[in-house]
Formats: sequence, structure tokens, C-alpha cells
Amino acid sequence: MAAGAPLLERLFRLSEHGTTARRELRGGAVTFLTMSYIIFVQPAVLGLTGMDPGAVMTATCVASALATLVMAFGANYPVALAPCMGENFFFVTVAGLTVAGQQVGWRGALAAVFVSGVLFLGLSLFKVRERIFHAIPGSLRHAIAAGIGVFIALIGLSEAGVVVNNPHALVTLGDLSAGTPLLALFGLALTAALMARRVPGAILLGMLATALVGLPFEIVTWPGGLPVSAPPSLAPVAFELDLGALAEPAMVGVVLVFLLMVLFDTVGTLTGVAHHAGLMREGTLPRAGRALLSDAVGTTAGALLGCSTVSSYIESAAGVSEGARTGLASVVTAALFLLALFFAPVVQMVGGGTPQAAGPPLHPVIAPAMILVGAMMMRGVREIAWDDLTEAIPAFLVIVGMPFTYNIATGLALGFIAYPLLKLLAGRGREVGALVYVLGLVFVGHLALVVHFH
Repeated sequence: MAAGAPLLERLFRLSEHGTTARRELRGGAVTFLTMSYIIFVQPAVLGLTGMDPGAVMTATCVASALATLVMAFGANYPVALAPCMGENFFFVTVAGLTVAGQQVGWRGALAAVFVSGVLFLGLSLFKVRERIFHAIPGSLRHAIAAGIGVFIALIGLSEAGVVVNNPHALVTLGDLSAGTPLLALFGLALTAALMARRVPGAILLGMLATALVGLPFEIVTWPGGLPVSAPPSLAPVAFELDLGALAEPAMVGVVLVFLLMVLFDTVGTLTGVAHHAGLMREGTLPRAGRALLSDAVGTTAGALLGCSTVSSYIESAAGVSEGARTGLASVVTAALFLLALFFAPVVQMVGGGTPQAAGPPLHPVIAPAMILVGAMMMRGVREIAWDDLTEAIPAFLVIVGMPFTYNIATGLALGFIAYPLLKLLAGRGREVGALVYVLGLVFVGHLALVVHFH
């Protein structure tokens, strides 16, 4: 027996779960490769708010490693955590809001994430999260994921230069003969093909290949020096929360949206990965409270470090497919996140923007990842009861409301207001739980406050 094997057995109960250390190591590595695109995407996205990209990269890696280790040792599940796609774009939206004549800014957005994490932690301790999740209609849960997917894809197409502003038609097709859109379309085709062939780490490999192709054309530039360097400092973003920004009533709805988004992501992801790994027992997830606690700790600590909401990643299913069944795989994933800290120049090359003659820089290397993640988030629409208009219309309003208003919270509000209202008008009000009526009223107040204070 290899040295250290008895310790691993005691910590993670490998034999009980029918796995080996080798399988866990392989599964953890595959999970990291599959989700590591966030290391490149997160600095570019949060950089739009004025945050220091290098510091955001460090915050992303440290917060992801911390939360994943809590999952590993607390719940013993092969589930990794990192800042969520969707929540990070909502973060950008919140940072750009004008409330009472003042821009919220990224410091105020971090404060909102922090408070949502504290509330999430409190809900964990009192076991309220599961009740909230199950009270939300399934059609709205699936619509939220799909709406965020369309929103992310729209931003990805914009960052690629494929979709551009048009004063007469809102948006239109960009100049596809230009180098930046062509590089993004190349990356989109390559990454989609790798994903279709089920290549582990397809998104990461696609981004790296796209960056290498862009180098000789000077669409992508190397920052200089060696690919390995000391991790960027956390100082520009760590503990920079502006809790005073939450004093305005309009921010209550923002915190609520952050809370609901992490709630849906966490429970949905954990359920999906647990089913895939065969970890469910009679329809329930053992140690669910400990697993949910990982997301709460990750979100709270992540906000303090300087990044948006941290939650469980569905990409963990890739590691499960490779045999991962315990928290040892999560330890491996966390270690690789920490190792990635020393490759900041590569992250800068891949996630760095391409300057344009007019307008902000584009991001042709990470844009394909945004578009394809958006596509994958659409899978839940097949679960919506489209033949029942009291379910379909609110779900549709959520899906189209997010990209058309360029605001995730507004899309949520439209759906949560329409759902109970339409059920009442159709004479089916008793089908709606009391909590959904409460949420509908909260979102009415949210919209009213946003309109009043904007």
C-alpha cells in the first residue's frame, strides 16, 4: 500500500465509495481542466467595472481553492466551486447602477455579494434554503438558467465583435471581415468541435489555441517575460467593500437577486452532480447541509477577497465521469487552482482585450467560452411546460427579459411578478405557494425603487 494511503482512506473513505486514489487524482484534474476557463474569464469580466484584473485573478483562484477545500473536507464530495458565470455579469450590471444619483461601483457590488453570502450562511444554519428552492416553480428555475445563458451569449457575441450597437436597430451584425471577429469565430468553431467530441478541458484548450492563432496577427499580444511569475497582489481589491452603498432601499432587491441566484445554482448543481455520481440516497443528498455550507463560505470569503458569487460548478460532472467520488478529487482541483496563481502572464494574454479604433477593447479569446456556456445553460428549457400558458409566459418573460433589458434582476422581476398574477387571473391562484406571492411583491417593490432612484 502506498505511503499516505491509510490517511487518505480515513479522510475520504475511498473503499466505501468504490474508488481509488488514482481515480480521484484523475477526476480532480479533469474537473479543473473543464472549469479553469473561469480563471481567464473572471478578470476580463470584472475588469469591466474598473477592478484590477491581476488582483481579480488571484482572488478567483484563492476563493475557488478555499471553497473547494471546504467541500472536500466538510462534505467529502467531488464538487469544485468557483465564481459563477451569470452572477459575475450581474455583478457588472450592479456596479454600473445609478442609485440616488450615485454609481454603486464595484465596491458596492462586493458589499451586496458579501451580505448575500452572510444571508446564505444564515439560511444554511436554519435549513431554510431547501424550502425556498422547492417553493419556486420549476418553470421559473429552468427559465432563470436559460435567461442567464442568453444574456451571457449576447455579451460574448458583443465581446467578439460579431454583434455591435446600431442606433436604428439596437444591434446588428459586425464587420466579419475584421481580424477580431474572425478570430472569435475560429475559436467558437474549434471549441464547439472539441466539446462535441467530449474532449476534457475543451473550453480551456479552445481558448489557448485561439490565443496562439491570434499572436502572429497581433490580435492577441504577449505581455512579455516568462510565462511563470509571482501571483499578482490581492491588495487592490481585497477588503474593499463599500457597505454604505447598501443603505439605499433599492439595493435590497439587488441583495435578494444575488441570494436567489446562488440558491438556484447551488442546489441545482449539487443535485445534478450527485445524481451523476450515484451519491443520492432515496432522493436526498446525504450531508447536504455541509455541501451547501461550502457555497455560503465561498461567497462570503470570496467577496472579502474581491470576487463575485462563488458556487458549485456543474463542470464537476466531468471529473465524476472520470471516476471521482470523494472529496479527494476536490483537494486535487483546489491544489491546481493555487498552482494557476503562478501563470498570471498566460492569463493576461488569454483574457486581455484587443484595442479597437473606436469603443472599448474586445475579447475575442474568451468570447467563444461565453457563447458556449450560454448555449449549455439553455438545456433546461425542455423542462418548461410550454403548453400551459400560466407557466410558459412567465418563463418566457424571464428568458427574454434578461438580455433585452441587459439586466438579470429585471428579467427575474418580470417572471416572478407575472407568475402569481397570471395564475390569479386564470383562476388558479391556489397553485401558487405563499412564498412565491411574497417574492412577487418584493420584486414589484424592487422595480419601483429602481425606477425611483435611478
